[in-house]
Amino acid sequence: MQRLLLSLTTLFACLLCASPLRAEVGVGAAPPAGAEMLIDGSREMLDEKWTYWQGPGFASSLPIKWKIVEDPVDEGTVLMSHDPVSAGGKYGTADIVTKKPYRDFRLHIEFLVSKPGGNSGVYLQNRFEIQVLDGDKTKHGMGAVINETESPYHAYNGAGKWNAYDILFRAARFEDGKMVQKPLVSMYFNGKKVHENVQINKVWGGPRSGVDGGNDGGAGITDSPQGLKLQSEGHDVRYRNTWIKEVTLADADTDFNE
Repeated sequence: MQRLLLSLTTLFACLLCASPLRAEVGVGAAPPAGAEMLIDGSREMLDEKWTYWQGPGFASSLPIKWKIVEDPVDEGTVLMSHDPVSAGGKYGTADIVTKKPYRDFRLHIEFLVSKPGGNSGVYLQNRFEIQVLDGDKTKHGMGAVINETESPYHAYNGAGKWNAYDILFRAARFEDGKMVQKPLVSMYFNGKKVHENVQINKVWGGPRSGVDGGNDGGAGITDSPQGLKLQSEGHDVRYRNTWIKEVTLADADTDFNE
């Protein structure tokens, strides 16, 4: 495990070094070669790349009711999270998930919380939440690997401004159907490293939260890739410039699979 943690650190360092693998971090970061754009502010990409997660609390219907709206800060259009059925914080009723599943990946996602208290969430593999929650500085708060770390609230730009998560995720590993290594995540928040090789122990929040949430209290993680999910909590949270690059993080060799 120690070798694995060191390798993951080395990979994130490589992402930032002057090499063909360079990928910038922070608001406005451009995708590196081989990355897939997921949100570009167009309705076409929303319909092409995303669908609803039809979990146990699902209450909406296709086509996706999330809206394409004007960027409140810069030029162009962005994606707004609010779906009418999720009003009042009814999580799991109208979350959207990528049609494509992912295992190990490098993710860049930009978000803007329109009003104080705004709530959404970024779910890695539709299981593990990186919280988007204005005003909360706890383990359930902004930028936390939910219930696993404290909130790195000091890195947050605040409501009404654009923020960026740059995430490196290594999926759980299995042998003979049993999990032998738990998932790991490292993250930059607005260009500041805030999480390094955080081990994620379970799917928090129950079955309405994400895939495997209902298995053994969330500890029963299964060996399957899943999509990136964004949460609708009945708030106006906006997303733009979101891209992902699949990588292969082997036990002792963390080079990209170009």
